[in-house]
Amino acid sequence: MIDENAPAVRLYGRRKGKKLSAHQINLLETLLPRLALDPARPLGSAAALFPHAPADLWLEIGFGGGEHLAAEAEAHRDQGFIGCEFFENGVVKALSLIAAKDIGNVRLYQGDAGAIIDALPMQSLAGAYLLYPDPWPKRRQRKRRFLSDEMLKRLGRAMRPGAEIRFATDIDDNAGWTLARILRSPDFEWRAQAAQDWRSAWPGWASTRYEAKALAAGRKPVYLTFVRK
Repeated sequence: MIDENAPAVRLYGRRKGKKLSAHQINLLETLLPRLALDPARPLGSAAALFPHAPADLWLEIGFGGGEHLAAEAEAHRDQGFIGCEFFENGVVKALSLIAAKDIGNVRLYQGDAGAIIDALPMQSLAGAYLLYPDPWPKRRQRKRRFLSDEMLKRLGRAMRPGAEIRFATDIDDNAGWTLARILRSPDFEWRAQAAQDWRSAWPGWASTRYEAKALAAGRKPVYLTFVRK
């Protein structure tokens, strides 16, 4: 259920980009309403959100253009996926992929992922992805980073024991900042034993356009897995 005491969240960055085509507008008007979630009401179990009643539910926070979200949903049609993204052009790109690949195990929310996290039942998530989020590099901006101490508490409520947060970034400062909060969290732990554990992507990894840009610029990503205790 929604936590009425959770702090209000202000979303930063652009909400819209270039003008949409007629086809994209049609997707927003016809397909999105069929997939959209309303966090103003309790969302119920994963089985209630999808016709095939999946046992596992995954969340992608800020899915960008939706390429990773669509690839995961297509590869694991027995599971359920929720994608959150407030940038309209990114939502349209995800809708295009979902329609083209006839993917039926995805639900979307155009807005703050925290609202969905708070609306989910306790211990309902099998995992969550946060891939190449805006690093907000200036010191005064760091409070905007998603995996804050408060957000980890909220995710801890929604994730079942053994569930994973999969976090990828190409910015060293963002990785260190996030690790510091994981290491002091009572709900999550980082189990990496060797450098290869964070230098290698997860099995079946579907890369993103942001990762391609990072690699082209010579930056090396890290892939950090945080486990719900």
